[in-house]
Amino acid sequence: MIVAGNTRRPRNVDVPRAAAILYGDWGTSKAYVIGLAFAVGGYASFWLIAAMCVLTALVGINYMAICKHYPDGGGVYASVRHRSVIISIVGAFLLIADYIVTAALSALSAFDYLKVPHPALFAAVAIGVIGFLNVFGPRSTGGLAFFVSVPTAIVVLLLGIFCIPHLGVAVHHVQPLAGGFFKNWKGFVGVVLALSGVEAIANSTGVMKLNPGTSDANPNVSKTSTPAILWVMFEVCIFTALLGLAMHALPDMTINSTDPLNPDVDAPGNPGVRDYMLRYMAQFFIGGANHPVIGHWAGLIVSWVFGLLLLSAVNTAIVDLIAISFLMSRDGELPPRFQKLNKFGVPNLGLIVATVIPMILVMSVSDMGGLADLYAVGVVGAIATNLGACSTDKKLNLVTWERAIMFVTFLIMLGIEISLFAYKPSARIFAMSVLLIGLILRGLAAEYASRAKAAKETAAAKVPAEAVHAPAAFNFDMTNADGPPMMCAVRGLGKTLDFAIDEARQTHRPLYLLFIRPLPVLTEQDCKKKWQEDDEARTVFMAAQSKAMGHPVFPCYAVSDSVADTIVDITATMGASYLILGAPERQGLANLLRGNIIRSITDILPDDIHLLVYA
Repeated sequence: MIVAGNTRRPRNVDVPRAAAILYGDWGTSKAYVIGLAFAVGGYASFWLIAAMCVLTALVGINYMAICKHYPDGGGVYASVRHRSVIISIVGAFLLIADYIVTAALSALSAFDYLKVPHPALFAAVAIGVIGFLNVFGPRSTGGLAFFVSVPTAIVVLLLGIFCIPHLGVAVHHVQPLAGGFFKNWKGFVGVVLALSGVEAIANSTGVMKLNPGTSDANPNVSKTSTPAILWVMFEVCIFTALLGLAMHALPDMTINSTDPLNPDVDAPGNPGVRDYMLRYMAQFFIGGANHPVIGHWAGLIVSWVFGLLLLSAVNTAIVDLIAISFLMSRDGELPPRFQKLNKFGVPNLGLIVATVIPMILVMSVSDMGGLADLYAVGVVGAIATNLGACSTDKKLNLVTWERAIMFVTFLIMLGIEISLFAYKPSARIFAMSVLLIGLILRGLAAEYASRAKAAKETAAAKVPAEAVHAPAAFNFDMTNADGPPMMCAVRGLGKTLDFAIDEARQTHRPLYLLFIRPLPVLTEQDCKKKWQEDDEARTVFMAAQSKAMGHPVFPCYAVSDSVADTIVDITATMGASYLILGAPERQGLANLLRGNIIRSITDILPDDIHLLVYA
């Protein structure tokens, strides 16, 4: 008997955590889009912000449909691939460009709010530190984002309340747009930011909780994805518009046009306020002229809360970059070097790229306006690709109004992308550079695959047919194994394996031996992988068969992107009453940064399963 493990990560992301993933990107947009809008439109910027909020709502509505129809992952790379590999590759590289700039822009904005000297240097160091932490395994984006998003939402709500008494003045200061359609369209294109969170949440549908009455065979996650998008969309649209309007109540702000291509905003006593507008609004609306100390502390609170959320967005961008580069490498679209993992299961080359390039970018550009130009071309292109492919896919069971709205939104996003290429030469060069490098890497990957295939065929031709055989079948005697089964999760040969076999034999219990191959993300090929194809797993299982000397030992094999969840899931599925684990070998800083898997398992292990840790 051979047991096939569950190679799918358990669906345990609920509505709050799914919303936190999205809020980590959309929620940060307030930190810089309001100031950038004023730099473009001055006291008429409310109309640009309002248009941006309408576009955000349209994109959100469309991605509710995408998440509903793609419950195993609806990001641009996954959802478009079945129609056109080339288009999916282009969309994926545009998304990579977006993630690179997201990491740089979020880090720089965090330190602009904290008003440190040389914020670009601090931002580069912060990106490096976050990248270093990910050497020990991906930081938990959902948990971290949820932890930070709650105080951020509270701060935004309180700031909005303090803005309400000033809305009358703000409305009086609002000016109509001037200069004609094309000038205002150019201004609108310049503030289309922070939309990539919908790609992150679409890619996460494969780990969201299923709707009641559905199963993995016929999944549907709309009761998780739709409320998550709705909540965040409502908060972002309402409060961005509210704060964008209230900003007009701030007196005597002027546009600093020293650099006509990248104007800044000055306020009395606060030069360069464009990049920390919410901090300045907290100082003015909460403290005012009569309570400067209160205003100072209010500004500090806003800065620290948004700073943490922005740094959380940096971590999310790095993790997403690692994941998509690894996935594309597994699909043969990037060189195999992007698949090579360190001992903590993290792709070394993907991590280096995801850390070093944003560091170089933030030091090279070192300005929010410049980074904003680079940011928009990637995210808009990726979303436009996804919406265009889905809206024209006749096999996708969209209702008429969903398809119509999706296609109209696609046309708007396409128009914005074309305008960005026309108006923003730096964005055009950046996007084309990423695409060119990506296509070169894809060509190298194809060449490597061709050579590897030829070498494999040559080697196979030299091996006699009788030399190719499957591992011997597991033979055992069930007469002395009448107790409830035990489960032992192993990483290799060692004392834990010996202890588990001896314990099973002495207590007359069958033993399930679980070997998990950890990967950052899973492909369809990974889900079909057998233990006979994994050299390490085969070595462990054949050694266990020899050591068991006829005692029932059943090999279990799984490929997983969440080891703790998979161990608990398979243990419960097999009906084991005991779970045996080896004590972690990592000590000190590495154990702290990577996380203790035993602690993670303990948190989710059912009460009726006993845990034995062999040290």
